[in-house]
Amino acid sequence: MKLVLSSYGGRGDIEPAVVVGRELLRRGHDVRMVVPPNLVGFAEAAGLSAVAYGLDSQDILELQWKYFTCYGRTPWKLKELNRMATETAQFAEECWATMTRTLASEAAGADLLLTGLIFEQPAANVAEAYDIPLVTLHYFPYRVHGQLLPLLPAPLSRVAMKVNEWTAWRGTRKGEDVQRRELGLSDGTSPAPRRIAERRSLEIQAYDELVFPGLAAEWAKWGGQRPFVGALAMASPTDADEQVAAWIDEGTPPIFFGFGSVPIGSPAETIAMIDAACAQLGERAIVGAGGTDYGKVPHSDRVKIVGQVNYATIFPTCRAVVHHGGSGTLAACLRAGVPQLVLWTLPDQPFFAAQLKRLKVGAGRRFSTTTEKSLVKDLHRILAPEYAARARAIAPQMTKRSDSVVAAADQVEAFARLSCRS
Repeated sequence: MKLVLSSYGGRGDIEPAVVVGRELLRRGHDVRMVVPPNLVGFAEAAGLSAVAYGLDSQDILELQWKYFTCYGRTPWKLKELNRMATETAQFAEECWATMTRTLASEAAGADLLLTGLIFEQPAANVAEAYDIPLVTLHYFPYRVHGQLLPLLPAPLSRVAMKVNEWTAWRGTRKGEDVQRRELGLSDGTSPAPRRIAERRSLEIQAYDELVFPGLAAEWAKWGGQRPFVGALAMASPTDADEQVAAWIDEGTPPIFFGFGSVPIGSPAETIAMIDAACAQLGERAIVGAGGTDYGKVPHSDRVKIVGQVNYATIFPTCRAVVHHGGSGTLAACLRAGVPQLVLWTLPDQPFFAAQLKRLKVGAGRRFSTTTEKSLVKDLHRILAPEYAARARAIAPQMTKRSDSVVAAADQVEAFARLSCRS
């Protein structure tokens, strides 16, 4: 079968689709990845054929970081916030238009179109125009539900999510309708998530139900339309793994710090804060570079800066992990059985932090308001023996990475074949 898998965002947003694509390719399907231009190389390195769509995703990640950092530190700067919000909207509109044209070309004659969570609307419209089955791959429970925050009443959670869904649609409706007309479709009459569900699309939940308990029961009315498969990760060895493992063996288990593709502002200040906090606590630290350049940043012997490492092998040898709150990193920590601290920036990340607090395996704080004092306090909290014990107890309850990959590919194959017969 010809399968087109599209996904937008940073590496962590793209990786679930790449993992599924690689497994489907292994099974003999014709797989084409459609990803941001800055991540074509990443998809190709995984052995997949890839085409660029949209604009460079690193640009929007940097813009979002600036916006939410400003919002967290100086929310009264309305003029600056409005300017950045306008820039974000302009970027999204231009990106969305180019995505639609690229997907319309690549999906012609396809048996199935899969889309990631970010910018799923262009894929939904193209699939509707070609009348081909659509699969959405979600690493966050994006559809309306009542389990968003542990302390938020379920009815209020549903109302808040529904309002957000309609508000987002109203803000983009005009531009989307232009693209729908270019595809030969009539104007949309409801938000994309509702249209996707009404077409009986397959909406794979690429995270464990353990993180958001109660979702399966709440979404049971959709039958098998929203299956849970667990987090999807590559867990591939890297060139740095052996060196990092040797450094870990030289002393006490370290704390791993990594903030994904999202830039962190001042690398020097961040490393100085980590170094000082670890000095107070008597700990060592590994800092994963991710989307930040630490090349010219001074640091002590207790802090080791590395590039990409294999989380599946490195995390189990660490005392704890401090990260940005991405779903993939969070799942890797839960599978490794280590406590975690989320220093979040983007709006979906504090929701994961709240679930860690509920599970009693971690804590969270806004990155832009984190100080040396608060970091010491938070690390001291999660390094307590009860957090480590709870993390170790939860690890066996997580879906194994290999099982998640197989389950996701099985779901895609079965859905494509069922759609072809119907």
